[in-house]
Amino acid sequence: MKGFNDKTTGLINFSDLKHLRFKILYWSIFAVLVIITAVEVVPIIWIALSGFKTTAEMFSTPPTLLPKSIDFSIIPKVCSKVNFVNAFINSGIIIVGCWAFDIFMNGILGYVLSRIKPCGSKIVSTLIFWSMLLPGVSMVPLFITFVDVPFLHINMTGSFLPIWMMAGCNAFNVLLFRNFFNGIPMSYLEAARMDGCSEIVIFLRIIIPLSKPIIAVVSIFSVTGSWANFLWPYLLLGSTNFEPVAVKLYQISVDANIQENEFMLLTMLSIIPPGIMYCFFSKNIMGGLNMSGIKG
Repeated sequence: MKGFNDKTTGLINFSDLKHLRFKILYWSIFAVLVIITAVEVVPIIWIALSGFKTTAEMFSTPPTLLPKSIDFSIIPKVCSKVNFVNAFINSGIIIVGCWAFDIFMNGILGYVLSRIKPCGSKIVSTLIFWSMLLPGVSMVPLFITFVDVPFLHINMTGSFLPIWMMAGCNAFNVLLFRNFFNGIPMSYLEAARMDGCSEIVIFLRIIIPLSKPIIAVVSIFSVTGSWANFLWPYLLLGSTNFEPVAVKLYQISVDANIQENEFMLLTMLSIIPPGIMYCFFSKNIMGGLNMSGIKG
């Protein structure tokens, strides 16, 4: 236990590990965590390796973990077969639009509720919180609205705009921004107002630079959520050439021309972007809510 001689953090520290019962507890917890990790990681490894197997290898008995050979040249062939690159481009367009709407619209509303506080701001804050409690049945009138926009009578299906607009109306992110802005000293804003700065200038030149932590957190939530979003892109873009990766995977899963190993390969490719993002921003993801300064 030499490696634990200076362990002072966590539930069990180095002095506890001198006792047998704490050693047993520690290694029991460690074993459980290893099992949970294996349950999460092994399917991903299986999918990644199965993508390079032939159909005969996938259904061989007994099953094998490693393919007989790994040929990376099959990746562009399979992608071109189902036009998977176009799905990646569509996902990128959705992510960029959702991120821009998410940061700007929700950030502006959070700033107004936190610092400007016009008449009725408390009522608006309450309604935003209550909107998080609405059941999924609200999707039906929302979809009808996109099919026939009131007064304008236009059909917005088949475009990215409805998905971007919904990202700009995220009640959870509005509350994150509002609670973070509550922690910014009012003296900064009062000094700027005395210098003649308008509210929009204060927001762009003072609030935004001070809000890099919460912007990073909301950006991570926005990007990962947009990448994994399936239902609304399927309803609005499912019958067009604008399908993102999540919808495209569903469509090819029932395609008789796609072999099982090819579907596994495409699934592996869809896992790579969020996996890379998590590796680089895991600390921000795990500490997101604490960093956002939630104070009620």
